[in-house]
Amino acid sequence: MKKKIEKGTIVRTAVLTFALINQVLMISGYNPLPFTDEDFGQAVSMLLTIGAALWAWWKNNSFTQAAITADEHLQKLKG
Repeated sequence: MKKKIEKGTIVRTAVLTFALINQVLMISGYNPLPFTDEDFGQAVSMLLTIGAALWAWWKNNSFTQAAITADEHLQKLKG
């Protein structure tokens, strides 16, 4: 059976390609993005905050004793 390339692999490759092209253009003296350094810093901060929020939301955050016990039981079943 032929396996498909994961979407995450494609996205990471596209982001890396964009970053490399941007870096080469900046080294050549051309700023392809019409942003100031301050705008870029704010955007990076916002992306990190959104990423951290999504990651924390997505992960299984068990706070109650029942949920923690259920997680342990699930791990035993998987193992």
